[in-house]
Amino acid sequence: MTEQDIDLYLREVIDTMSDGLIIVRPNGTIMKVNEALLRMTGFAKEELLNKPCSVLGCDACLRSRAEGKQHWCRLFNTRKENRKSCHIIDKNGNYLHVLKNASLLMDDNGEILGSVETVTDISELDRKELKIRELSQKLQHDEHRFCGFVGNSLAMQKVYTLLGKAARSDAPVIIYGESGTGKELAAQAIHEMSPRSAKPFVQLNCAALNESLLESELFGHVKGAFTGAYRHREGRFEEAADGSIFLDEIGDVPLPIQVKLLRVLETRSFERVGENIPLNMDARLITATNQDLQHLVREKKFREDFFFRINVIPVHLPPLRERKEDLPLLVEHFILQNKNLRKGDGLGPETMHKLMDYDWPGNVRELKSALEYAAVVKDSGPILPEHLPPNIVETTDKCLCPDPGGPTIEPDEKQQLLNALKQAGGNKSKAAKIIGVSRGTIHNRMRKYSVQYTLEA
Repeated sequence: MTEQDIDLYLREVIDTMSDGLIIVRPNGTIMKVNEALLRMTGFAKEELLNKPCSVLGCDACLRSRAEGKQHWCRLFNTRKENRKSCHIIDKNGNYLHVLKNASLLMDDNGEILGSVETVTDISELDRKELKIRELSQKLQHDEHRFCGFVGNSLAMQKVYTLLGKAARSDAPVIIYGESGTGKELAAQAIHEMSPRSAKPFVQLNCAALNESLLESELFGHVKGAFTGAYRHREGRFEEAADGSIFLDEIGDVPLPIQVKLLRVLETRSFERVGENIPLNMDARLITATNQDLQHLVREKKFREDFFFRINVIPVHLPPLRERKEDLPLLVEHFILQNKNLRKGDGLGPETMHKLMDYDWPGNVRELKSALEYAAVVKDSGPILPEHLPPNIVETTDKCLCPDPGGPTIEPDEKQQLLNALKQAGGNKSKAAKIIGVSRGTIHNRMRKYSVQYTLEA
């Protein structure tokens, strides 16, 4: 059998293969390559044909050639099929991790015609394995995190458990929590852990729209349904299909829309504005509010029947002031997220005291904003109290002021401040150097203890 015979029988077959294929002559030059190998390596056919097979820089072949004895490759001595994991080099000099199968081509008389190798690119498998390993390590290192939430307090552990149970149900969920506690994050967690996770997650803030716009956003409308309806529009329920729909600020929904939403939940169908054709509603409903809906029900501002329909699985997110043991974890999390803070030295001990003394009316969202503010204000080194937003410093300073009705013993910190100011002649910068703090800290302590000095140069 000649080279022409081999080429005739294999030409069409090898170009339909998904794996790369190389046929090498007994002298080590490349006789044939297929399209898959060219795509894999980036070489043109003329750059490989009749070239030594070493052009691909296979690390396993280096050893085979070294042990080839009278032949250029060990394969021609052993005459055994050779399967190995190795690396080849593409045209751009990049290493490709491949799986190679090599065997000899022989005629009926046992004469060697060449060798044939199939090459399978397993680089993508390597990338996937690396990703799995990274995710595994991330899970191990993030034991204090859950679906985007950060915290390991007992209050949050209860929330995590309830979110997991809610995800396994199709019943309506309502998430209660103050602004900034993570209601949207909780809704997304329920969806992502549910059997609907591959389906759409659609959200709408109900407080941002008036009644007519809200109705159109929820149910869609047909062309000509109202002034300005120049085309058909798909609503959020259609968009959600058989996924999840999250309606935030449900307490702000007008009573007429509450009636229509109640009907949707009871009939599992809805109609576009301006059309009487019922459409199936297959989405799972998740709502959220920062209001006391029961109070609104008593005031006739929220329908009682609608309240009972959406309040099947209530989830209460605790405010940050009720889980302050999670604050150091949250601070660490936000510092790692902010490249300007990562370059610093974290928080000074006094700064953490300030954060712990503050009640965080804006919750986790306010904490994140405070650290972003500090990243802009500070130059280098750790975050000091004076780098925090003024309202946080002022509030905590008031909390630390001595009780007018209490004992009049001066704190050591105040006496230290007075001594330093006296020694520095009232110069705040010099006093700061004496104590070993920043000028801003001196200013804050002066306010804290109602100390006034007019001798500053």
